[in-house]
Amino acid sequence: MDFSLFYFANNDAEDSDRYRLLMDGARFADDHGFAAVWTPERHFHPFGGLYPNPSVTSAAVAAVTKRVAVRAGSVVAPLHHPMRIAEEWSVVDNLSNGRAGIAFASGWHAADFALRPENYEGRRSELLKTVETIRRLWRREPVQLTDGAGELVELTMYPPPVQPELPVWLTSSGTPETFTLAGTNGMGMLTHLLGQDVDVLAQRIDGYRRAYRDSPQNTSGQGHVALMLHTFVGADREAVRETVREPFSRYLASSFDLVVKAAEAAGVDGASMSAELKSMSPEDLEFLVSQAFDRYFETSGMFGTVDDCMAVLKRLKDAGVDEVACLIDFGVAGDRVIESFDDLAELHDTWRAHEAAR
Repeated sequence: MDFSLFYFANNDAEDSDRYRLLMDGARFADDHGFAAVWTPERHFHPFGGLYPNPSVTSAAVAAVTKRVAVRAGSVVAPLHHPMRIAEEWSVVDNLSNGRAGIAFASGWHAADFALRPENYEGRRSELLKTVETIRRLWRREPVQLTDGAGELVELTMYPPPVQPELPVWLTSSGTPETFTLAGTNGMGMLTHLLGQDVDVLAQRIDGYRRAYRDSPQNTSGQGHVALMLHTFVGADREAVRETVREPFSRYLASSFDLVVKAAEAAGVDGASMSAELKSMSPEDLEFLVSQAFDRYFETSGMFGTVDDCMAVLKRLKDAGVDEVACLIDFGVAGDRVIESFDDLAELHDTWRAHEAAR
């Protein structure tokens, strides 16, 4: 089971060095045997808004690293022309000498589709069409497009990529259908524990593996499951709890509006959820955030000492996870996160020794 770093900052403060943690973390991951650095695509909101274009941040990561994979987690496929995605990521593949990879998502926040409103209703079907076109372009196959004169032309993507096949994942919040869809289409799976516990995740991974084995695009293997996990490792569990409590609580509170929008996209009554949140007193909202923090700290993240986190890793390994993507930029001060890298490196090395002993 591999380790990687994942970024999804909530940043609405004035900061002259917003990307220091990204760059320092990338160098750390490269030096300590981590598998990848993931950056997302987010628009028009402080929650994740440091990362409107993961090909740009991945190009920056590629420039300061030599070994670690540089990945999008995730490109919102229906927001972009497939040729542009293929071109940008081929540049990243060349800059990194063959280390690029993309997790794709259909998108869920209606405001994001201000960039391409015509694709909002059909975003899920548009996702697979876009991914298939990008895969063809990556293999140097021409595609037919309409030019400015209204004529059909066959075009090939440039520059040629380094990798003959683009590593591809599908992002899911936990719906079983998405796991099956990823497996059927021979794609990896990127997911998280927000809304699904480890036992449920294990069942969905099992369904993904079955679909992947039966996929006509599968030539070998079992697929690949990466799990995003909020992470902070330290020498004392209670000290870690107090270090992350206030920033992670702010992080959870800032996500409420986005959670409501996600519920609406999933067909849940997001309007009533929104009205309920708006009607809450500050004290009630603080209590809600406090309860959410306690739940996430205990069950949905990787917080505490090396021993605490080793117990989490063993459960995830048994569930079938192939890679733990440690989300480190959820609001703890950058200097404090960088200080904790020694403990994260110790966890990584302890896990490696555990696997070697097995």
